[in-house]
Amino acid sequence: MTLAITYRRPGDPPDVLEVSDIGDVPPPGAGQVQVRVAAFPVHPGDLLAIAAARPSGPGPVVAGAEATGVITDVGSGVAGFSPGTRVTFFPHNGAWSEIVNVDAAVTVAVPDSLPDEVGAQMVCNPLTVVMLRRAAERHFSIGYDGVLLNNAAASAVGRLFTAMAVYHEIATISIVRSEQRAQQLREKFPTVPVVSTSSPNWTNEVRAAAGGRPIPVVLDPVGGADTTDLLSLMSAGGTLFVYGALADTNIALHAADILNSERAIRGLSLGRWLAAVPAERRASDLACALLIAEGLREHFDTAAVYPLDHISDAVRHVARPGKLGTVLVKI
Repeated sequence: MTLAITYRRPGDPPDVLEVSDIGDVPPPGAGQVQVRVAAFPVHPGDLLAIAAARPSGPGPVVAGAEATGVITDVGSGVAGFSPGTRVTFFPHNGAWSEIVNVDAAVTVAVPDSLPDEVGAQMVCNPLTVVMLRRAAERHFSIGYDGVLLNNAAASAVGRLFTAMAVYHEIATISIVRSEQRAQQLREKFPTVPVVSTSSPNWTNEVRAAAGGRPIPVVLDPVGGADTTDLLSLMSAGGTLFVYGALADTNIALHAADILNSERAIRGLSLGRWLAAVPAERRASDLACALLIAEGLREHFDTAAVYPLDHISDAVRHVARPGKLGTVLVKI
């Protein structure tokens, strides 16, 4: 018997997710390792995927893409891993299961110094930060006189990006939705300006915080109405990078908003990164993710930990106002 978090149809995750017995898991195949999962994070992107999924077969689909645990068996052709090794893997469709066979190529060893709470978050979010930093630094002023706007800065990725930016002395301004979230970030990152969109004059506050410096880059995982205002804050030739779609509404954009400014909008996703980057770049980025996990471990906050049979409570917690940190499920 193997328990897993599954769904049979798309929909609101608390309504469609269930704990199912998916039967015995076969031995790992060539190039695979078998992992007994200890914990997994519930990312907002996981829930968006479940809501939009189109299961093709009659059986249940195992949810999730990232988890941490211990290797129990290795398939043929696998080097560098052995039973007993603590690992995290990402991306793997069907990660939310007690036992998983996963490609060794997307598996990373977890240092003994990191607890499962950090190990479970060690790949997806840090890789996203690496991807965003690389994209942002294509603008020559980033890291020098330019200022970067970090929207949804209280999110797990937003806070981790801020921690990285502070460490590397990259000037940023954090954008959040409420004054409560703004105050949380001011306490955590006292040198970084924070502006709440709940203020009626928030765009002027951003300009004041920039102090006349150019704003060539905006990082936005939300979309929706505020994205248009964020776009208007960018300097000529700037780029707004969209790396999520948390808003229910579309980006309201008229051609005149970009016609005379050379502003650009680009989409970024880890899925495209995985499909496009060569093996050497992927290995380098994974190494950077590990460095972030080890060096900035105090910024891998945990909002709450739930048992497997409380998955509905866990996914509801992800959308809870004021949540600070990643929701984890422990097995």
